[in-house]
Amino acid sequence: MATEKTLNDLFIDTLKDIYFAERQIARALPKMARAAQSEELKAAFQKHKEETEGQIERLQQVFELVGKPARGKTCEAIQGIIAEGEEIIEDYKGTAAIDAGLISSAQAVEHYEIARYGTLKAWAQKLGMNEAVELLDATLQEESATDEALTQLAEGSANDKGQKKGQKAA
Repeated sequence: MATEKTLNDLFIDTLKDIYFAERQIARALPKMARAAQSEELKAAFQKHKEETEGQIERLQQVFELVGKPARGKTCEAIQGIIAEGEEIIEDYKGTAAIDAGLISSAQAVEHYEIARYGTLKAWAQKLGMNEAVELLDATLQEESATDEALTQLAEGSANDKGQKKGQKAA
């Protein structure tokens, strides 16, 4: 008979999932920065790589708090999102639409992370893990701010540059 799984087990599994995801994201961000055309977007990706490294450290602290080794579990969702981003780089590199494509890929990553951290924070609260709540909330706030910054970059110019001259937005 299978052992009863608890919310704590689910918390640990999800923690492993986002730990794997963050490490994959840290590897993808330099490629995205190299592919970006605008200096502003390159800088945003470089800044987020540094933030991601801090987020990985915070996750390691959460693993310590729950007495588990910091170990990832393959996250197929993030692998798919990153693969889509690599496809955009391949298909649009050097075109006027590359930055808009990179921003859309980066936002797909951010939205995945926001969902994961929001869930982990809620579960940590339910489980009475107050220190973990603070660490997870700090990352959740950073991810939300990054998403907002990407939206501003997209609205500021990337989406406009991706259109052909004289073409109206859909």
